[in-house]
Amino acid sequence: MKLTHGLAALVLLASASAAHAEFSGTAAAVSDYNWRGVTQTAQGPAVQGSIDYSHSSGFYAGLWGSNVDFGDCCDESVEVDIYAGFSGGDELVWDVGINYYSYPGGDSLDYGEIYASLGYKWIEGKIWYADDFANLGKSAMYYEANASFELPYNLALDGHLGYSDGSGIEEAYGQSDYIDWAIGLTYTYGHVDFGLKWVDGSDLKTLDGTPDDVLSSEARAIFSIATAFPWTDGE
Repeated sequence: MKLTHGLAALVLLASASAAHAEFSGTAAAVSDYNWRGVTQTAQGPAVQGSIDYSHSSGFYAGLWGSNVDFGDCCDESVEVDIYAGFSGGDELVWDVGINYYSYPGGDSLDYGEIYASLGYKWIEGKIWYADDFANLGKSAMYYEANASFELPYNLALDGHLGYSDGSGIEEAYGQSDYIDWAIGLTYTYGHVDFGLKWVDGSDLKTLDGTPDDVLSSEARAIFSIATAFPWTDGE
């Protein structure tokens, strides 16, 4: 079954549950939209946001969007992700779902991924699978581990390690697998989070130092400012 068919079923379920859902949203600005170690905005800034709702059953769904810049290779200028899934647990938190990447008005890069994760306290492990990575007709896997430690003075230390492999990765990037990683600090002031992190996808040798920084995997620092809605007293 195509991932898009599974997504359609989840969206229908979301519509049926919407009357009992809690709605929220996010807004962010970043100095570079980096995805799995590769810039999606030619190392330029991005404005991003989401609309989400969740149900007491554990069901959730939403939309996330960002500007993108893939240079002369594609006509895409906007990415819109549609996602839905179920999550639950207290100390051991689990999450399963599907994410569909769409690029309205551009070339046909749209595709879907399914994912599953487990989290315990400050660490999380997650696996992604695409049966048609970047609409290239080949599959890909992504494995990631994420950690976040709360520090004094409204600070948090965040870490990330990811690994991509599969025939879809080789078709898209000319290399069958690679590692990406990131480490950074987040400072919370009122309703706003300020972040600074170092990202590195340079293990993807084919994109390390590409011309005009388009789809580059070279290491760089990224600054972000973000907030979540609705704002409530005490947050």
